[in-house]
Amino acid sequence: MPKTSVVFFKDERGMVPVLQWLDRLPDIIEAKALVRIEELAQYGHEMRRPHAAYLRDGIYELRWKHQSVNYRILYFFRGRSAVILSHGLTKEDVVPPREIERAIKNKILCESNPHLYVYEGA
Repeated sequence: MPKTSVVFFKDERGMVPVLQWLDRLPDIIEAKALVRIEELAQYGHEMRRPHAAYLRDGIYELRWKHQSVNYRILYFFRGRSAVILSHGLTKEDVVPPREIERAIKNKILCESNPHLYVYEGA
């Protein structure tokens, strides 16, 4: 199985929500997120629960927990070989619909102009 390219959504101001969110997390939580992102790069479309789950409308969640807090990164695919990380959040029972709508909006922006809305890292 070929490795999946992991890139990031970048907003119109040039900000990368996932990276900003990760920077605010405690080191142990950020480390768990990076492990999960690497697993996503390795398994891509094949990644399943408990580490990833499909939400709706082409939006997936990358999942992990620390103590009693559920952490999520919402993402979507670009073809078979790339995944775009939209943004991160903590959740109680379910991912709030507004967060899914935000990811859908980001997906539409990326599809309309990937050069403007995709950050591939340094």
